[in-house]
Amino acid sequence: MISKQPKPEKIIMGIDPGTNLMGYAILRTQGNKAEMMAFGVIELKKYASHYLKLGKIFERVLSIIESYHPDEVAIEAPFYGKNVQSMLKLGRAQGVAICAAIQRDIPIHEYEPKKIKMAITGNGAASKEQVAAMLQRMLNISDDIMHIKLDATDALAAAYCHFIQMGKPESTGGKTSWKDFVKQNEKRVRKDGL
Repeated sequence: MISKQPKPEKIIMGIDPGTNLMGYAILRTQGNKAEMMAFGVIELKKYASHYLKLGKIFERVLSIIESYHPDEVAIEAPFYGKNVQSMLKLGRAQGVAICAAIQRDIPIHEYEPKKIKMAITGNGAASKEQVAAMLQRMLNISDDIMHIKLDATDALAAAYCHFIQMGKPESTGGKTSWKDFVKQNEKRVRKDGL
């Protein structure tokens, strides 16, 4: 008789990058079960300098990593907006959070906001409130705990999206090879290479 070993526990840290508020979440998974361990926001509004904010992001992300020892980090990719300066600042915040994870040799997985929303609600255009409500149901989170900023639930959504992607046997983490692209778009790709 073959005994099945339970799948090892895995801790996923989710991050929703931001320069005024950065969301974070810790998700414990085992097999097909997930449980929220912690979530919250890193408040950065009180720091006048953008560079001070980046330093605080690095310190706090490292501190959270030291506290929970995540096996992997799932981070939301910046969305493309019209304000170039805002995009630049958001990209720097994301980069600093990624550097903190790299310093501790933690694998990083990046997901577009639309992919996260699709994984959680089945609708890539879902509102933040809809994503939060779905997470609350799926993870059995009480109302008193859910009264927190949506940046925290966005981070939890990134972690849960990664948990879902881990269960897919041929998951590419959202990446598609050129070969796959050509195969899926044969009518759009010209045979003569032009």
